Amino acid sequence: MSVETDHVEVPTRVLVHALIREDGTVRADELYTVANTLGMSDQQVRLCVKRLVAEGRFTHRGRGRRAELHATEDTTLALAPNADFLRYAFQQDGGLAPWDGVWHLAAFALPESARTARDALRETLVHLGGAQLQGGLYVCANAWEPYVEEAAHRLGAHGALTLLTTTDLRKGDAREAAELARLLWPLQEIAERYHRLSGIARPRLARLTDPAGLPPGALLTIAVELAAELTRAMEPDPLLPPQLLPQPWPGTHARELVARCWAALHEREPGEARPALFRLYADITREAAHRAGR
Repeated sequence: MSVETDHVEVPTRVLVHALIREDGTVRADELYTVANTLGMSDQQVRLCVKRLVAEGRFTHRGRGRRAELHATEDTTLALAPNADFLRYAFQQDGGLAPWDGVWHLAAFALPESARTARDALRETLVHLGGAQLQGGLYVCANAWEPYVEEAAHRLGAHGALTLLTTTDLRKGDAREAAELARLLWPLQEIAERYHRLSGIARPRLARLTDPAGLPPGALLTIAVELAAELTRAMEPDPLLPPQLLPQPWPGTHARELVARCWAALHEREPGEARPALFRLYADITREAAHRAGR
């Protein structure tokens, strides 16, 4: 069902994050080179870097293409949960995270004077895989409590937060788990994103496994494209247990293709000079394969 394509829209911020190296640095020469390959102008990159530095996400040293960015601790911590979610997705794909039938709920009520915190908490709950049942009540199929509480503490809203679990969830006449999943989450839209990811990954895997090889700049470009498209597919994905999803679920196949791409990238770009993403994704997919006995 997926259609192969060579066009990937890469947000400039995703580009910068994808090129963070093992030591936390981003080399400006690589950043501009890959950006130009992706059709971005130097001005776009400069404005993005300026915003990231102003937000305290990176520090900056040097000028022009000889400059170097260094990710701050806040940036490293902010990216860590994404790795946790990807690791969990591969565990689900390998049948290593069976669902216990428990729904996890979070409820909150914040006044209009705390609107900023209220909106941020709502966005966080959706990002963590939650679906709105009504008003300030959200449900998730996974144990999200540590992430929800961390966000509530950070936003100063922990006192307004209520957490609970249940095995008896109903919405109208719907009470069967798979039916509730279809009602609460946009599964068709999520599936289409994974079909697109497969269409992006397949031709890139062919290029990565071609004996003729690829120049270093091409490897970085492919890495960034895959990271951008994987992010685009997984950000709205609540990572529902396989029991609640239509089968075969396209996310499983798409992630398998991406895993093979990352293994090839990891093999072709050895050493400490490679982006940390190469090692991180390769490690996650290797862990999943090892647990599944493959």
